[in-house]
Amino acid sequence: MSDRSSLEEPAPDGQAAPDPMESDAALSRRAQLLATEHWGLLAARSTAQSEVLTRITIFLTLVSAGLVTIGLLGQASGFGDWFGSAALAILAFLALIGFMTQVRVMNVSEEDLMYVVAMNRIRGAYVDIDPQVADVFLASPYDDEAGMKRTYSFLRPRGVSILLGSSVMLLIVVNACVVGLLAGSAVVAAGGRFDVAIGGGVFAGLLFAAGFMTFGGIGFRWAWNHHVPRRSTPPAPPPSLR
Repeated sequence: MSDRSSLEEPAPDGQAAPDPMESDAALSRRAQLLATEHWGLLAARSTAQSEVLTRITIFLTLVSAGLVTIGLLGQASGFGDWFGSAALAILAFLALIGFMTQVRVMNVSEEDLMYVVAMNRIRGAYVDIDPQVADVFLASPYDDEAGMKRTYSFLRPRGVSILLGSSVMLLIVVNACVVGLLAGSAVVAAGGRFDVAIGGGVFAGLLFAAGFMTFGGIGFRWAWNHHVPRRSTPPAPPPSLR
């Protein structure tokens, strides 16, 4: 039993006094349990990211192969007879696989957010055990939205470049193009004019992109509106007038 268990030190103003019955062995055991959970979250996060990157690679490979196949079928058929039906079937297949991949990528993005928030909470528990480590962490020990943003970007605030460069946005753009091609091809196959097909394809692609971006935004806000943080990021100090 350490001095912590036998002597009760006075607590600073505004802070709760430490439990005098808590030994160094108990604190060490708690730190080990927290570290085990932390490593488990890291492993689950890594597995999810690896799985979704594989899914994206498979989908992009299918899109590339599908478009090359359509080109070869067009040359073989002279872009007539059965070519329209074959092209529609291939594009419909790619749109379906793209939709499924898009949903999975957005789900993994939500899972990644979940893991980051959970690790922030564990980091806060480390600070409870040893407050001096708080100044060492670049990632946040607060499990609220502001803490999440700090953990995702240590050195500067998250901006629009995070969204534009994300895997979610990449998939939205590719899927919007595939859906647009499918819609335009359907118009041509039905005997519509080429300009109408282009307009219909652009509209379908934009509608797909807007729908998934809205879906992602609503899900993001719903998650934070229903999350109750254990500790919240303190407000920033007011700017000095000096």
